[in-house]
Amino acid sequence: MPSVAAVDCGSNSTRLLIVDETGRTVRRDMRITRLSEGVDGSGTLSASAQERVLGVLGEFRQFMDDAEVLRGLLVATAAVRDATNGAAFLDDAAQVVGFAAECLTGDQEARFSLLGALRDLAPSPVPTMIVDIGGGSTELAAMVDAEVVAHSMQLGCVRVTERALHAGVVTAERAEAARVMIASELERAFRETPRLGGLVGNVRLVGLAGTVATLAQLVSGRTTYQRAAVHHQVLTRQQVGFWRDELARRTPAERLTLPGMVPGREDVLTAGLFILDAVCERFAVESFLTSEDDILDGVATSLRGSVS
Repeated sequence: MPSVAAVDCGSNSTRLLIVDETGRTVRRDMRITRLSEGVDGSGTLSASAQERVLGVLGEFRQFMDDAEVLRGLLVATAAVRDATNGAAFLDDAAQVVGFAAECLTGDQEARFSLLGALRDLAPSPVPTMIVDIGGGSTELAAMVDAEVVAHSMQLGCVRVTERALHAGVVTAERAEAARVMIASELERAFRETPRLGGLVGNVRLVGLAGTVATLAQLVSGRTTYQRAAVHHQVLTRQQVGFWRDELARRTPAERLTLPGMVPGREDVLTAGLFILDAVCERFAVESFLTSEDDILDGVATSLRGSVS
């Protein structure tokens, strides 16, 4: 079986995973592309955002050619779901990568993320729930009694930044607006997916995506990304709160000077930490596990399983 590729056109980043016939990772790559820039207000993907993403997809196609990839799947999430011109963008994206491009529902996104995160996790006596904080949405998903319980919230680091926190130092008024927005979405999650209530105080929480990975880097003080330093690390809610407040009092330019900050996340990470802290509080979690295995790994696993 030849190598397969999973591509994630997220709201804030565009990412690639290539795995070979044994499931070994051949290449992982990520670019900050901010596809969702302005979507929350305009309802459309801007020409400049599409151009950024399609340019990166062209780079990724070269990497896939080098790895002799013949099969793959490109998935898109909240930014494309919310955009009136999302279908046209997916057509262009499919032309560039040379295989199918699909816009996932929030439930599908959560399920792929859970599949990826559980890939190499040890068993737990309590259910495992992932929190996947993207640019436009945040997915919650858990395996409970052999069934997936999933919910997608209209919360993401870019969306909360654009609606509530805005650029620059976070004022008390903006912080409160973010908290109200996040609390409202969490209330909706529990109302629409009542089984989430059974996980309060009885869950192993696993955090995915850029917000969590960058937090792990800030905590470690590492200036360069090392997967082992941010994968399956234990972080605490206290650390979330410390870095949320530390970043909130700084400008984006000042945040970039901190060891571990990822360029392209300095303006939206604070919002991601507001979301993460609220999820920890709602589920009575004081510590959680990080994971670099996520939606990409879930898609790749699904692709390999479809031909095994």
